[in-house]
This record gives sequence, C-alpha cells and structure tokens, in this order.
Amino acid sequence: MSTVVSAAEWDAARERMLVEEKKFTRARDALAAQRRRMPWVAVEKDYEFIGPQGAVSLLDLFEGRRQLIVYRAFFEPGVHGWPEHACPGCSMIADQVGHVAHLNARNTTLVFATRAPRPDIERLKTRMGWSMPWVTMTDGGGSWFDIDFGVDQWHGTNAFIRDGDQVYRTYFINNRGDEALGSTWTYLDMTALGRQENWEDSPEDHPRTPPYVWWNWHDAYDGTTGTQWWEDPTEANPADPRPRPTPS
Repeated sequence: MSTVVSAAEWDAARERMLVEEKKFTRARDALAAQRRRMPWVAVEKDYEFIGPQGAVSLLDLFEGRRQLIVYRAFFEPGVHGWPEHACPGCSMIADQVGHVAHLNARNTTLVFATRAPRPDIERLKTRMGWSMPWVTMTDGGGSWFDIDFGVDQWHGTNAFIRDGDQVYRTYFINNRGDEALGSTWTYLDMTALGRQENWEDSPEDHPRTPPYVWWNWHDAYDGTTGTQWWEDPTEANPADPRPRPTPS
C-alpha cells in the first residue's frame, strides 16, 4: 500500500510530479517536430488492395486527402483467433481507435490492411463494432505491401503523404510505439504535417490553424470554423457560472 498523506502533502507531491510530466510533454512535442522534418522516400511500386468497391491502389486509399496512415492488422488464416477474431493485440488497437472523422478533418485518412478476404473483414467489423476503413492486401501489383513496408511478420503503422499522384513514405512505428496509437493526436503526431496547429514547431510551408477552433463533433465537419468551448452565458441569470469566451 502506498503512503497515505494529508491533502496538502498530496497536492505538493502532485505538483512535483507535474513538473516531470511537463518535461515529458515537451520532449514528446520535440520528438514529433523531428518527425515532421524526416526525409521522405518515394513509393515507386504499384500496390493493389481490395476495398468495399473492388480493387484500389495505394493512392486510392488516400481518398483524395493529403496524408494516409496504414495499420497492418493480423486477421487471416494462421493467425490466432481465425476466423472468428483478429489477433488479440490488433483487436485491442482497433478497439482504441478514435473516430476517424477527426483525422479526416486534418486531411488525413486512416486505413487498416490485412490479408483476410473481404467477406471476413466485413463480418469481423460488424461483430466487433469497428468502423475504420479496412482493406485486403493482394499481390496484384506484383508485390505485397506488408513485405515491402516491414509489417509482414509483425504489426506496424506506416505514414504516407502525396504530392499529386506521387506517394511518399514519411514515417513508420511498430513494436511498443505502435501500442500507444489510437487517438487523433497520436496518429497526427506521427505524420509529416503533424496536428497542423500554429503552436507546433513545423516547417514554414506546413498548413496551420489555431488550436481548438477546428475541433468539432464527428458528424458536423462541414467546413465551418470558429467552434467554441461553451454556449454564451445567460445574461438574465446572474448565477450562471459559465465564463464568456475570449475572442480569438
């Protein structure tokens, strides 16, 4: 059992811990800034996947957005749990993925990829309540995506960016780094463009907007901006505790 202390002593201990946590936050931000300055490597091969509408290319997976994140999920013959389940670790990662609409609002698409046939993918997604895009890898383009990008024998997440029709690989996370992914922020922090907020240390040509104002309900990203944290105070009620928003 941990030491039991007074409320004042607990507050002091928490303040000491907060100093260390802020150091970690700043170090994490600095690491993400280094990722945004990583060199890119051009993807020269053609890769084919099978999506809900049929055969698609790696470029098609972007769905017109600038960035693409691909997680290699293990759900196929030979994987523990087949055919009822994907592997337990991949399933945990799928369970913790946030709503992809927030990534889409930052011009980024998230896709899960596996070797399982499409009917099995749709059955699994329905059973587990997963809604992220999920495609089947094939060797139709003359090469397997998972083999070429380091995820044929172990899970991993690759980040890509496109310039027109040219696709570039920008970053790769696997092993224990992969298990922490799932939130909008962890995914964006691994991309070349980052969170695209103006507090970030990013190259000058990166898109940036103020924080908070682009955040929205996942079913309300319609191009509007200027969201706020709260409704305006009720002037007729002097007991209304809500603060008036500070103008941007």
